[in-house]
Parts: sequence; C-alpha cells; structure tokens
Amino acid sequence: MRKKKPRVKIRPTPQLANRTSAGQSLGIVSVSLGWMAWGVLYSYGGVLHTLHQQSLIIGLGAGIFVLMLGCVLSVVRNADHLADLLPEPYGTLVLTLASTTIEVSLMLQMMLDGKENPTLLRDTLFAILMISMNGMVGMAITSGGWRYREQGFNLRGALSFMQLITPLSMLLLVLPNYTTSTKGPTLDVRQEIYLGVLSVVVYLLFLMIQTGRHRSYFDHLDEAVEADSNRPYTPSILNRNWSSVFKFALGLVIALFPVVLLSEYLGESVNYGIHELNAPTALGGLIIASLGLTPEGMGAVRAALVNRMQRAVNICLGSALSTIGLTVPIIMIAASFHGMELVLGLGGTNTTLLMATLLIALMTFVSGGANILQGIVHLMLFLGYFIFILFP
Repeated sequence: MRKKKPRVKIRPTPQLANRTSAGQSLGIVSVSLGWMAWGVLYSYGGVLHTLHQQSLIIGLGAGIFVLMLGCVLSVVRNADHLADLLPEPYGTLVLTLASTTIEVSLMLQMMLDGKENPTLLRDTLFAILMISMNGMVGMAITSGGWRYREQGFNLRGALSFMQLITPLSMLLLVLPNYTTSTKGPTLDVRQEIYLGVLSVVVYLLFLMIQTGRHRSYFDHLDEAVEADSNRPYTPSILNRNWSSVFKFALGLVIALFPVVLLSEYLGESVNYGIHELNAPTALGGLIIASLGLTPEGMGAVRAALVNRMQRAVNICLGSALSTIGLTVPIIMIAASFHGMELVLGLGGTNTTLLMATLLIALMTFVSGGANILQGIVHLMLFLGYFIFILFP
C-alpha cells in the first residue's frame, strides 16, 4: 500500500500577511462606504428623482454598482475563510446562499419599480446559466488547466448537478414556447405552480443528498487534496474553530446587507438607463447576474488555482441550480402576487446557445477530468452570449 505523504503546514509569509491585512482593510472601507451611501440615499434619495437629469441618474447607478461590488468582494473574502473552516459542501453553500440573496433582492426591486418587465426573470435566469456554466466554468478550468495541465473532480457529484439543471432549465426556458394554454412564450398559473413547486422540492431533496446521504459525491478527490500543499485539509466538521466561523459569518452578513439595501436604488437606475438609452432589455438580467455571481466566480477561480477543482465545480454548478431552485419560485410568487405576467420562453438564438451549453457541459463533466481545451470551449460560448446580446 502506498504511504501518504505527510502534510506540511506552510506558515504565511510576511508578503501574504500584508496582502491579507490590506484586503481586510479595503473590505472594511468598502462596507463602511456602502452603509454610508445607503444612509444618504435613504435620507435624500427622493430629491434625486426631481432632477430628471440623465447623466446624473446613470452616473449615480454606476457609483452604486461600484460600491455594491466592493461589498460583494468583502462577502467573497469572508466566504473564502468560511470555506476553509468548513468541509465541503458546506463551504460552497455559504457562497451560494449569499449570491441567491443578491439576485433575489435585485430582481424584486427591478420588477416592482413601477416599470413592468415581464422578461426579467427569463433574461436573468438565462444570464446566470451562461455566466455560471460557461464563464465561470471556463475561467476555472482554463486557469486550473494552465497551472496543473489536468485536474480531477468527482464525476458522480458533477453529474448529479447536471441531472437536475438540464431538465429544469429546459422546462423553464424552452417549454413555454410550445404550450397552448396561453398566448406567447408564457405559462398558465397552474403550470407556473407546478414548475415552482417542482423546483423547490427537487432542490431541497438535492440539498439533503448533498449534505447527508451522498456528501462524498461532492467532496474533494484524494489526489486533489494531496496535491494541494498550500493548506491542510481535515474533513471532520467537529475539528473547527467555531469562534472563527462566527467571526467570518458575522462579517459576511454585515457586508451583504448594504448590497441588499442598495439594490433598490441600483434597480431604479438600471431600469431608467435601459429605457432612456434604448438598450437591450437583456442587459438588466446580465447586470443582476454579474453582480450576484461575482462572489461565486472569484471563489471558483481561486479554488481551481489551488487545485481544488471539486470545490470549483460545486460552486459553478451549484449557483445555476440554486437560482432555479430558489430564485425562480420566489420571483414567480412575487409576480403572481402583483398580477404580473412572466415571459419565460427563449428565442431561437438563445435556445440554441442554451442547448449547446448543456451539451458541452455534459461532455466536460462526464470526462471526470478538466483541461485547458475544455475551458476554452466554454469561454467561446460565453463570448457568443455577449455578441448575440449586442447584435441579435
């Protein structure tokens, strides 16, 4: 029997300690500015609506986006620490729930801003699938493949994600084009109830399997753990420093709240900008998805760079599945409560992109190994998504 190599604990260098300290200081500043900006907007935000200046409102929206992005980066930093302290898949679920909270708050604000946007859920869900399964997967596999040539991951865990993402995304984004109960690419109330309940039930069952009976499907492979000499790995959740867990969890919540609170003002600015500039409505979904997936995207790339591809796979595919299982039902309930009709069916171009993405993702993850060529293919599809938004 081959003996395992003893783990070597590497002490942080002064340069690493300085970077960590600088990152914490920057995070504190970003979160403080986020809270201050919300206080000012809450107190004087009504005055801005009376100015009716296009450049001012769009500039304000850009400034709010930057502040929210700074808070999101602080969320990423605290979530990364929690991921180091908690075993898989619990560390990944922290990022997933944080991103879902950002997505839901932004979508609700944009939908309830007084300017009905029936395609927002469709555009956001499609953007999240394109970003998570092409952009994030492509960046993670490409960066990891560049450093390690090929990285392994747990095949059963990746296929478990794909077995749910594929049928649910097709039911939500393609099937409405062919239903006859309503006109156009929409669903009847009974059909929405079925798909909403189905998404929630399937996702909850998946979480029970992911964190219980089949947790090993989503854990790191032994080879990947041994190759990662930068940080020790102990799978038992009992060997954790719970004071540190509480500290970083509190920091994550404090950084996440300004993002949720500022989403109201960002949503108003995005709606105004799209209307005034006659921009494609799909840009609204892209902005929501890009801000909501920033924590997970950075976490996936960082995991791949330290040869923890299983965590990268969990993050990328988990973000897509959590949107279907949590965000979609919440938005459906909110739209039904306010009497809004949701347009869900994709057009022919986007349907082709979705099918190509699901097919390529299945081919990538069924291989059980990731290399740079697979990452480049996913990035090509991601670039195509951008091109067809600007030039439909």
